[in-house]
Amino acid sequence: MRRLLAMLGLICAGPVAAQSVAEQLNDYPTAARADYVFACMVTNGQSREMLDRCACSIDEIASILPYERYLEAETVLSMRRVGGERMSFFQSAAMAENMVSDLRRAQAEAEIICF
Repeated sequence: MRRLLAMLGLICAGPVAAQSVAEQLNDYPTAARADYVFACMVTNGQSREMLDRCACSIDEIASILPYERYLEAETVLSMRRVGGERMSFFQSAAMAENMVSDLRRAQAEAEIICF
């Protein structure tokens, strides 16, 4: 009986553990993924093939870079576009540059795999 209960416990815990792994691998919100795909398609063409390639690209980036680091790098890039004296920190700070470099490396790897 104990063995049966233990097995039942493992069976019930399996989906929870799998869900946890899935959540860890898919920590990018759907809206963030969609924004990336839309921007990618604007740049590369609005066809079904580009939809697949752009979706592949954000999936690869997500597998390399946690969402928090992706968001930080995107924020730095956004602040760089604003310009002005107050935003000069985002142009030259080593920490900001490292964030952007990590994103660029992930994007380059995704481009190799998906395009």
